[in-house]
Amino acid sequence: MRLDNPLIVQSDKTLLLDVHAPRAGECRAALIPFAELERSPEHLHTYRLTPLSLWNAASAGFSSDDAVNVLLEYARYDVPQSVQMWIRETAQRFGKLRLISAPKEDGLEYLYLTANNKAVYKEISVYPAAKKMLLPCTYISPDDNTTEITDIEKECCFRLLLTDRGTIKQTLLSAGWPVKDDVPLRDGNPLPIHLRETTLSGQQFTIRTYQKEAADALIGNKGPGTGFGTIVLPCGAGKTVVGMCVMEQLQTETLILTTNISAVRQWIRELTDKTDLNPEIIGEYTGETKDIKPVTVATYQVLTWRPDNNAPYPHFQLFRDRSWGLIIYDEVHMLPAPVFRVTAELQAVRRVGLTATLVREDGCEGHVFSLVGPKRYDVPWKELEASGWIADAECVEIRLDLEQTIEIEYATANLRQKHRIASENPAKNNIVQQLVSRLPNDHILIIGQYIGQLQQIAQMLSAPIITGKTPNAERDRIYNDFRCAKIQVLVVSKVANFAIDLPDASVAIQVSGTFGSRQEEAQRLGRILRPKERTSRFFTLITRNTVEEEFGANRQKFLTEQGYAYRIIRYTDPHSLDELSDNSGTIEEISCR
Repeated sequence: MRLDNPLIVQSDKTLLLDVHAPRAGECRAALIPFAELERSPEHLHTYRLTPLSLWNAASAGFSSDDAVNVLLEYARYDVPQSVQMWIRETAQRFGKLRLISAPKEDGLEYLYLTANNKAVYKEISVYPAAKKMLLPCTYISPDDNTTEITDIEKECCFRLLLTDRGTIKQTLLSAGWPVKDDVPLRDGNPLPIHLRETTLSGQQFTIRTYQKEAADALIGNKGPGTGFGTIVLPCGAGKTVVGMCVMEQLQTETLILTTNISAVRQWIRELTDKTDLNPEIIGEYTGETKDIKPVTVATYQVLTWRPDNNAPYPHFQLFRDRSWGLIIYDEVHMLPAPVFRVTAELQAVRRVGLTATLVREDGCEGHVFSLVGPKRYDVPWKELEASGWIADAECVEIRLDLEQTIEIEYATANLRQKHRIASENPAKNNIVQQLVSRLPNDHILIIGQYIGQLQQIAQMLSAPIITGKTPNAERDRIYNDFRCAKIQVLVVSKVANFAIDLPDASVAIQVSGTFGSRQEEAQRLGRILRPKERTSRFFTLITRNTVEEEFGANRQKFLTEQGYAYRIIRYTDPHSLDELSDNSGTIEEISCR
């Protein structure tokens, strides 16, 4: 028993972190690789151990012994033996089943699924959802086999069609058996690509240590079991550069998928600026332009478009139009469910998912694990902040009362309507105006969910607004004006949540959000995390004693997990904001990019 330690490990696999204990920050960082944050009130934060969190850790080389040792190091009381045993047994499930190459037969391509344990083999053989895809067989070594295989695996062996590669991984994951994919990936068409030492814009370009480490962790030795997975880095940490590092190491034709047209064009600008690729071999594949080149950048939306609900997806052909050697999934946590159906094409190609958070509000983290790949690299946000690679950020929640004129309307509304009424509380507009006037030296993003509310704020501040209906050319012009400091305040809907590079934004004011989305919270904070000399500020306006408080608490979980403290201000009158003096520091001269 060590009463000054911060962690209480309970037999139900929950971990309670005392945030006031001396080593709480150190413990929080140690938990990130293998535990998930569930609740984060003022004094005790609750983490939970889950099979997927342990399997992600195992795939990145974080063993069950490593996890147990963290608990033993920080535990205030004895760690229950049942928890230690469960961690070891659960983590060790990763790798008991493997996919490896098999010989062709009658012109069809097959794979082997092997087990290194007879009991596991028997369990899988009677699992109903897998039986239709798996055929018990005698192992025959393929001509080009480069994978080592044990005698027990040769004996405990199934055969399946290559086209079921992704489906079987999803199916067995849902049964509690993650599959280690050791099938060699195919090489695509070669494409010479090198990163510049000086960008076209004339700036020195140096790969950061963690960016190189992330690319190396994904590529490995280029042998079986490597070349696919997910890289988790904060917004503003240069995930695009990690993608380009992978491209340089693989030297192959590449398909890049991202969230919207603005993000597509941002990728194209970055590729042109930081690599020696000729712009003529970089293609845009969107609703506006369908140009397939050796490097093609496309939107998820165009891929998942179809004429009606029963029609096929015509643009899935993009996966087959060239011999891609790499697919990059930008903001992989947003990967639409229909893309999961293209399992055969996805599984044969080296692939990397880039994201700031693996949280998916639909609970499909397992699909990303199975089809794109497990987490290969992760860095705590606060670690990069301490190194100066992302901005120091202060998170402030401003709680205000519901306007009396809409109290009855709120009281009689259903849950969804209550959330909207609280989110669109007219009293928020006045606070937004006060915050903007108090921060004259900042570049401010005002972000919200509801278009009517945003239009009122934009009109009140005489500020431009970007929504889903804003034409792409107009969006690009406004974003560029903000980058060049021609405008100080920009109002944006949720279209700006993802993959938008606004490096000079130093303040975000969040007036409404998507219920309790932790994913959205992470992305919105990320809009202001580009390195800068001043502290960035993330304000969230919450209506007191409404459902918005509950949803807001859920949204804060992700930020708390990353080590950010929320400061809460109870707004009663304009003097409530007096402590929010203007940021120290000066704004550097900004050149248009």
